[in-house]
Amino acid sequence: MAPATPPPSATPPPEHTGSALELLVHGVGGATPQEMLGDPRTVRVTGDTTAAVYRRTEDAHGEKHPERYRDEPVAEAYCWSGLTSGNSSRALWLLLLPFMVVNLAHWMRPTAAGRTRAVRLYGVLVRLVALSLTVLLTAAACEVALDLVAWQCAGTSACSERRSWLGFLSAHQGGWWSQPGRRLALAATVPAALVGLLWYLSNRTWSAYESQSPLDATDADACDPDGMEEAHGPGAPDNADDPESARPVPPALSRPGFWYGRRLVARLRAAHTAAGFLTVAAFVMGAAARHDRTVGSSVPPVFGLVIEGALLLCAVVAVWVICRRGRSESVRDTRVDGALITYLPGSALTLLGLAVLHAGWSRPEWVSSGSLSGETAFRLLALGQGLLVVIMALVARSLYRRTPEPRTTLYGLGGPSVAMLACALGGVMTGGVAQRVADWLDGPGTPGTGRGSIIEGPPVLLSWQASVIPVLLLLLLVPVVFLVVRTARRARRMGPDIEAEYAPEPPDRARTRRIARIRATAALTDSAPWIVGVVSAATLLLGAAAVAGSWASGEVPGLATDGAAAPVESLAEAAQSTGSWLIGFGFILFVAGGRRAYRDASARRTIGILWDVGTFWPRAAHPFAPPCYAERAVPDLASRMCAWTATTKGRLIISGHSQGSVLAAAAVWQLPDTARRRVGLLTYGSPIERLYGRWFPAYFGAVPLLGLNRSVHCWRNLFRATDPIGGAVRLTADPDPDVDRGPLKDPLAYGRTTALPLPEPILGHSDYQADPVFAKERAALLEELGPRLPRQTDGGDTLQKSSGRSSG
Repeated sequence: MAPATPPPSATPPPEHTGSALELLVHGVGGATPQEMLGDPRTVRVTGDTTAAVYRRTEDAHGEKHPERYRDEPVAEAYCWSGLTSGNSSRALWLLLLPFMVVNLAHWMRPTAAGRTRAVRLYGVLVRLVALSLTVLLTAAACEVALDLVAWQCAGTSACSERRSWLGFLSAHQGGWWSQPGRRLALAATVPAALVGLLWYLSNRTWSAYESQSPLDATDADACDPDGMEEAHGPGAPDNADDPESARPVPPALSRPGFWYGRRLVARLRAAHTAAGFLTVAAFVMGAAARHDRTVGSSVPPVFGLVIEGALLLCAVVAVWVICRRGRSESVRDTRVDGALITYLPGSALTLLGLAVLHAGWSRPEWVSSGSLSGETAFRLLALGQGLLVVIMALVARSLYRRTPEPRTTLYGLGGPSVAMLACALGGVMTGGVAQRVADWLDGPGTPGTGRGSIIEGPPVLLSWQASVIPVLLLLLLVPVVFLVVRTARRARRMGPDIEAEYAPEPPDRARTRRIARIRATAALTDSAPWIVGVVSAATLLLGAAAVAGSWASGEVPGLATDGAAAPVESLAEAAQSTGSWLIGFGFILFVAGGRRAYRDASARRTIGILWDVGTFWPRAAHPFAPPCYAERAVPDLASRMCAWTATTKGRLIISGHSQGSVLAAAAVWQLPDTARRRVGLLTYGSPIERLYGRWFPAYFGAVPLLGLNRSVHCWRNLFRATDPIGGAVRLTADPDPDVDRGPLKDPLAYGRTTALPLPEPILGHSDYQADPVFAKERAALLEELGPRLPRQTDGGDTLQKSSGRSSG
């Protein structure tokens, strides 16, 4: 990391015109400009219907009349809720949750000083796990369309007769499509269309969300017309493998190319699209090639061998593309590997077409029976994912030991734990769909149990994976009960301290218990890492047991335990049936909850912080993850601050609540030094250290945040003990950075008072502006930025203005 910028006090304060601006950035759930500015009359200053900056109508040209704003700054509101919310159809993005979660794992690596090779290895491993999830999703679609529908149900008269829409595929009707290869060729269009849809969505959302360019050299010159900009330095080159010779680099979030990863996303999109098409082709070719190698096949096996060899070669190229290159952040990389992104998916699609033609060749002697051999593919996928996660854990632990930071989540194992959860989510979602489709096709029977079923059903491994879900839930009861008991005890211990805090008001046990309960519950956020660690470790061990059980027995758990002790057999059958229905029910509940979150503002606020954390980060590991709103919002904010300070030479406070504080900090990092010296940062209810600093230490750890404080002119952070999201920044240095202000008193009054005759609410994460400390600290920031204009004596004072609200 580059040497810290000298404190602002070491340089003379910048000249200014007296104009002052407060740029408000809302948090999770969004807010309207009217709510943020506290006025029904607003005007859009710049931006579009997706994200824009607004002012009160009367403040539209406030910087031209600074004498009107001696006591309060001009207020602007940046509304970015259009980037993360909308109609209920966006709930379908929840189906891409495993992709989003594995993308998070990329950014969770521990701080690494001089460990270029280890950092690259970590990135490669995450990208390979992400690739395996694309293959898993496509394989699940092939399992449903090719195996369950086209191979098993259409090849069984008892099943196809119940489904009239399968009549033209039925092997017993003798039509042109009745041959197994032709049925597979037709069914292959479903997973191929799914891959094409993912490619289209990734390409379209890039244009809509992430194509905004950050400040380039021309923009920086406009923000620094006097040529006073201090160069950050070019950063480490992409091929700098020698940590001793690498030059100091600036904080990652300040690099010019951090919020513009077009080249990498395009490369990953090409590789993942190719992998999806190749997976479909492998399912089709595997069945046809196995038949051609049998005695009596009418098609020479050499044709299949040639196509399979081409598929293998294309797959090696796709994996090489994934491993070859990661993100380039030291410069804004506007290049695109045109040949690669054109020919790699095109070649894979061509091979899929050849596989379809080969499978569709007439083979009158071919009869489908049993199931396609997808069992081996799913087992290898599960084993590969587990092995990659274990290697990730070893690399992450090595990085953490080199540069330990005490508050880093799980001692550096946060990234591998989250990657394991992404694999588990992918397995549960894909397995749930396959099992529910099999149950629907089979009617009253239960596929895989041999009891009244007419089709073979999905791979045995999926049943074993479903069976471990009840076991995992039972194991989770232990830490959940522990946390409940610990929270109750902590709340009881808080009682005397709370009453002393509000003394000399008379104690009220009910009021005390409520305040204590909310504070103790808010502290549970700090226990989340251990819950994630327990779930990930249990998932890894139970997943390994599921693979071993399916491989050893070749049967579902209920049949594998036949002949065992009665309790064991009963438990296995109960786990199998319960897990199967839990998967299906959970999948439906998941999608329904996502739709409700987009329609209901309160539900959106509840789960929005997790979703907004996931989509804050650029797509560095998985190109099909939901789009990154910060690649639009951060350049928006940086450009607005840079333009305003360059035009007016005035003071600026960027005021961010909750997730808006993270956007504000990221935007300040992107400013040229001259513009940053005119900026004060005010954060409140901020997860910048409590969540981002612990889970993403390489980007928001103690060292980057201390550097941010030293590079910005001034910073204040407000937090409450009742806030489950926001917290202290916890900067430690000599002299004391003096950033944190809190915990603020919440509620403001314990009981009824003369000034507050009605009971005061416990605000928690919202309405920080209601606290008198907020106005006091904002005024102090303005004073630190420079003295305001002298008050006129001609009686031309205007009424004091409220700077509005930014809670979201």
